[in-house]
Amino acid sequence: MGRAASRRFVNDVAVEAELLDRATNICLALPEATADDRHPPHRGFLVGKKNFAWFVVDEHGDGRIGLGVRAAPGENEELVAIDPERFGLPKYVARHGWVTYYLDLPGRAVDWDEVAELVQESYIIQAPTRLARLLDD
Repeated sequence: MGRAASRRFVNDVAVEAELLDRATNICLALPEATADDRHPPHRGFLVGKKNFAWFVVDEHGDGRIGLGVRAAPGENEELVAIDPERFGLPKYVARHGWVTYYLDLPGRAVDWDEVAELVQESYIIQAPTRLARLLDD
């Protein structure tokens, strides 16, 4: 997919709003999760003072819409190796285990169950133990 094709949805405000709404609902369903809108057009999702997800639009000029999450050590690189169209390594934070799930792939539906699973895994990594345990119950 060329760069022009990847920019397909960035200017579609309705699509961007729908993706943000779905991602927000998944993230804020987790215990004590909050949204951080201090870096528009991005939205961070926090548990305590730690980010566990980022909804990003045109991050570093890539023309994409994605959701960044923390993954277990090495899992981010494995996800990109398995499906490099759906996953990417975000600049600066990939070395800390972050991976981006692209939400804007033309012709491919977002697997929201997979997104929810990735968000929950990221939350468990970032959350205090007492909150992470709530998801195990």
